[in-house]
Amino acid sequence: MTALVIAEHDNQSIKPATLNTVTAAAAAGGDVHILVAGQNAAEAAKAAAQIAGVAKVIHAEGASLADGLAENVAAQVLAIAGDYSHILFPATASGKNVAPRVAARLDVAQISDITKVVAADTFERPIYAGNAIATVQSADAKKVITVRTTGFDAAAATGGSAAVETRDAVADSGKSAFVGREVSKSDRPELTAAKIIVSGGRALGSSEKFNEVMTPLADKLGAAIGASRAAVDAGYAPNDLQVGQTGKIVAPQLYIAAGISGAIQHLAGMKDSKVIVAINKDPEAPIFSVADYGLEADLFTAVPELVKGL
Repeated sequence: MTALVIAEHDNQSIKPATLNTVTAAAAAGGDVHILVAGQNAAEAAKAAAQIAGVAKVIHAEGASLADGLAENVAAQVLAIAGDYSHILFPATASGKNVAPRVAARLDVAQISDITKVVAADTFERPIYAGNAIATVQSADAKKVITVRTTGFDAAAATGGSAAVETRDAVADSGKSAFVGREVSKSDRPELTAAKIIVSGGRALGSSEKFNEVMTPLADKLGAAIGASRAAVDAGYAPNDLQVGQTGKIVAPQLYIAAGISGAIQHLAGMKDSKVIVAINKDPEAPIFSVADYGLEADLFTAVPELVKGL
């Protein structure tokens, strides 16, 4: 029994979500192999070979894989799928784009968003915005799985010495073409990888107030900035900062929620954080039910005082 992890990378380095997925793959038992599909991705393949617990890296190299188009990556996975009992993807935008294509072509049921491996054929996954946990058992010969990365510790990025096997890329499917990419640049940590996150809610009242109140706190803590869906929908923060069931799932060491009531969809995205601090003037706010520390106060007073204290 061998598991294949589909690596997320930028052709130079391996993205952190891959490390958590390796841990999930190892829990299923057997050897763990990693597919690094890209162009000029030798450095990423080399980094993958150093991940602890990885037995082999398959480096698929070619122009059709340069930009990670889902159709081409799926075809590359299918070209080697016969050798594997488990095929695992991080439950990120990219992984969730490719995995269903692979599952459909293999004619198996995808097992989505797992948070625990019970046995090689049995997994746990959250449902109802995390309020219930479903135990799913699959009789399919091949398991196609997406992994909620916050549910697993990251494998060590160094210490491994896997062999790297290079293969030619599959031909371009011709079904899609890469047009361009606009990447937002920030000096702050990436939201899903940050150790500290400060999030603001609708109570901030405007984008100006959001920036005025939240930015100094994030600067003091070296934190990433997040936002509730209500704040994003109101235009106070950009969409890529949204934390929650329909945004990004995070599990930092410290999560500070200011002016966030704690709707179930938001809690589903951050309740696995190690320490949760809530600041809200409503004593009945649901956020207090998951908070390790709660401050019943006006955020416009409390946050600047916290910044001053730091």
